Amino acid sequence: MKKLGTLLLIPTVISENTTALVLPEMVIQTIYTLDEFIVEDEKSARRFLKSIQYPKSLNDLTLHVLNKHTNQNDIPLFIKSLENGKDIGLLSEAGCPCIADPGSVVVNLAHQKNIPVKPLVGPSSILLALIASGFNGQHFLFHGYLPIEKSFRIKKIKELEFNSKRESQTQIFMETPFRNMQLLNDLLNTCNSETKLCIAVDITGINESIQTKSMSAWKKSLPELHKRTAIFLLST
Repeated sequence: MKKLGTLLLIPTVISENTTALVLPEMVIQTIYTLDEFIVEDEKSARRFLKSIQYPKSLNDLTLHVLNKHTNQNDIPLFIKSLENGKDIGLLSEAGCPCIADPGSVVVNLAHQKNIPVKPLVGPSSILLALIASGFNGQHFLFHGYLPIEKSFRIKKIKELEFNSKRESQTQIFMETPFRNMQLLNDLLNTCNSETKLCIAVDITGINESIQTKSMSAWKKSLPELHKRTAIFLLST
């Protein structure tokens, strides 16, 4: 039987200059052995590899770009090396692969081909925010990004608040950094004053802030979230 390579799921840092804090040495050494990666963006992937003192020439790497612009018919070509016995890495843009990123389509394809998949240890802003929120960690739901259009976003916020109360379920979501304040204002103007909101900002970074307050308490002291990486958690 032909030996298959392993698809290694590689986490990256969430905040700059935190490699030593959030990535085990074993993960770094594993990355050093690879010269082929599936990435969301070539430029940021090369920047990350350079930051961990990747020992090989960055110009000699094979990088397959997987994002919303990728032709779906090209994706099977990304795993050819795996089928030929070579290990390759699925490199996240930030945090862990396949959570709020497109990597799961490659992992699913690998499973269909009986290719071994190995997740490596690293930070997930979603889970770190959850465990620091004080909310229900037994029953939670991650929604990714809420709708951009205001009326649909408000409708979704009402739905999240209702489901949190009905199911005793923590609701987790995020927003593009430059729209954080619009989302926060909609949350404060839509939700019940006693509904709790955790805002986790710049997780693992030097400016990390994780605070849980009622909506009424947040109204008295608005945080500045513009262009900062944030995770929002809601609980009734």
